[in-house]
Amino acid sequence: MLTLGIETSCDETSVALLEDESRIIVNLIASQIEAHQIFGGVVPEIASRKHLELINPLLETARREGGIEWKDVDLIAVTAAPGLVGSLLVGVAAAKTLSYAHRIPCQPVNHLEGHIASIFLAQPDLQFPMLCLIVSGGHSELVLMKGFNQFERLGRTRDDAVGEAFDKVARALELPMPGGPNLEKLAASGDPYGFDFTVTHLADGFDFSYSGLKTAASQAWMKNRDRRADIAASFQRVAVSQLRGQVQKAIEQYAPATLGLCGGVAANSAVRGQMQEAATAAGIAFVAPSKVLCTDNAAMIAAAGYLRFRDLPAERQTFDPRMLHFETRSLLPVGEQVAGV
Repeated sequence: MLTLGIETSCDETSVALLEDESRIIVNLIASQIEAHQIFGGVVPEIASRKHLELINPLLETARREGGIEWKDVDLIAVTAAPGLVGSLLVGVAAAKTLSYAHRIPCQPVNHLEGHIASIFLAQPDLQFPMLCLIVSGGHSELVLMKGFNQFERLGRTRDDAVGEAFDKVARALELPMPGGPNLEKLAASGDPYGFDFTVTHLADGFDFSYSGLKTAASQAWMKNRDRRADIAASFQRVAVSQLRGQVQKAIEQYAPATLGLCGGVAANSAVRGQMQEAATAAGIAFVAPSKVLCTDNAAMIAAAGYLRFRDLPAERQTFDPRMLHFETRSLLPVGEQVAGV
């Protein structure tokens, strides 16, 4: 089965071709970092205009590199939410147009499900139940899975996502975009115990909180301009420690067979190392996608679309114009279908 994936939720335009659930044929990613760098963060209006410029050339390049015609595609999977509304609309419009023109079934995908599916790209034969930590610029989520379409959210951020905190502290430290990766590089030369930062202690449940830590690190920079690397290293140590602590609690309570890690912050070596240690200590498997699949990409969207589509009743696995009546929404719980589908 050949799936075309389209991802335009934020500032990466991506198109992919996937065979079945894990064989990536093409995975094209066009970054917009240069367009947003002068502003220190993503500007939604600029992002949506860049998607408009890039989506058709990327689609054509993917078709040529994959050696296919559109009639060869069995399914179109597109990110429908969450994300920047203007950016999402570009990808959704492209997907609906191709779907209608070539009578190809179209499957809307929750962006978080896409990140989870990137773990399946790394290892298709995962053992369930799986505890999955999703960490990105917009999300910090801890999800328990009994199967791909069976999600139970255990915890989420109460304020800033961990990736957002990384980016905002990087901006406070006057580091260029992309903030998180540049902060990680700086932290490698600093003292992780140079500053005694703490995170909000959440005694109950598995939620996260990074607003206070972000503020503390930013204020430390205002008073210690000669210790930028130490601030970065100390911030990273404490930020990752909260992830490790909540994951360990969840492992003890739910006894999963696998710990999965995904999302843009999953590319951070300190995060990957701590999650690997937590899994090893508990005697369970640890799986994380390659770093290129941690950031936003269409291969993970194609995989998520395929996994959701294959479980639909047979009568819903053919093209029907009514399947194009779905909405883009900025907030959508993990595992919930998009309205109208």
